[in-house]
Amino acid sequence: MQVHTPGRRQRGAMIITAALVMLFLLGFMGIALDFGHLFVVRTELQTAVDSCALGAARELDKQGTAIARAQSAGQTAGNANRVNMQSATWSGQGQLVSADITFRDASYAPTTDPAVAIYAQCVHTQPNIVIWLMKAMGAFSGNATTYPATGNVAATAVATRASAQTTCPVPVALKPKAGGVAPNYGFNVGDWVKLIQAQNAATGGEIGWANLDGSNNASETESELNNHCGTKVGDTLGTPGVQTSVVDVWNQRFGIYKNTGNPSLQRPDYTGYAYTSLNWPAQFNAYDGPAPGSPASAQNFVTKRAAFASCADTGTKVNGANSCESITGLSLNSFQKLAAPGNVAGGHKQYGFDRRIVTVPVIDGGSHVIDYACMLMLQPLSIPMSDTWLEFRGNAGAANSPCTTSGLAGGAAGPMVPVLVR
Repeated sequence: MQVHTPGRRQRGAMIITAALVMLFLLGFMGIALDFGHLFVVRTELQTAVDSCALGAARELDKQGTAIARAQSAGQTAGNANRVNMQSATWSGQGQLVSADITFRDASYAPTTDPAVAIYAQCVHTQPNIVIWLMKAMGAFSGNATTYPATGNVAATAVATRASAQTTCPVPVALKPKAGGVAPNYGFNVGDWVKLIQAQNAATGGEIGWANLDGSNNASETESELNNHCGTKVGDTLGTPGVQTSVVDVWNQRFGIYKNTGNPSLQRPDYTGYAYTSLNWPAQFNAYDGPAPGSPASAQNFVTKRAAFASCADTGTKVNGANSCESITGLSLNSFQKLAAPGNVAGGHKQYGFDRRIVTVPVIDGGSHVIDYACMLMLQPLSIPMSDTWLEFRGNAGAANSPCTTSGLAGGAAGPMVPVLVR
């Protein structure tokens, strides 16, 4: 006679039941973990395309090269972010390309015309995001269709330019000409305006160093050249002296470095080509004008920017024949290297963005900000330091201004800032 032991049968059934429950719970854990992973990657990707759209939108100044610059700036800004659990290479699954960046006009119709493009749109799908536990479930069940090993995430962002409440100007101040009133304060678009190096020596119609935080600390000036934000109309600016270390951060915008400099870290403008009375004798409208009396190679800023020219034009020499010094006549003692020129993989193309078309506060006799001008930085600073020149490009709040600053959007007037709209 066989004797059945119910307890043993129940224990065996409990093991099977527990295994099934654990498998069921593992599935829920897998869903939670994997969807959490996809959500994190989606958030990272959204940050990248937001940066892309903002970077592209700030270049939409209606100039002929705006679309090309916007695509370059959008790629650079977007790909500087990390995607797929902070992977610098986005796990090798493809970063933003120029085809991901498109443009639209005022009616939101697609356009490639830089004269009417006002919106920049960045769209990207990141493929092959590994789904960890669901992949294991697929292997366990033998059904990879039900439990896919990878997933895709997509993100979209749209940005445009809008008037600012606060801005990020450079730490200099423009003093109106005698009797000059808004919007241009006595200047003509294209005028060259002198930046005086001596402390508090600038007079009407000139530019002087001016700390945006209101201090008179010379070291603060250097710091503020690396994007000090929050300046608004009504602020009182300081009147500092200037120390030679300001030359380093000023010249980085021209792609001019000492031995430790690096364009991937100290980002240059799209071009380092500079303008002085030697290569631009007219001393007027180097931005987009003709060059009467100039060498044939001395094309205007818009042209040089489109070619991603260096301070030495197509070369990388600081001094000697066909160098930055020989073209400009400036002395650049202690500077040894230039960002590489060219449309392929040069430093100005790969790392450049809009760093020489700058917003400058306009001040009254009490050093109060009353408005903002748009200026082109014409020249690197020389060693020893001497007065330098910028070019007046109009009021920074004008509809056709090439200036776009950073700052808080929402003002009724004032400089343009890039802002997300979708």
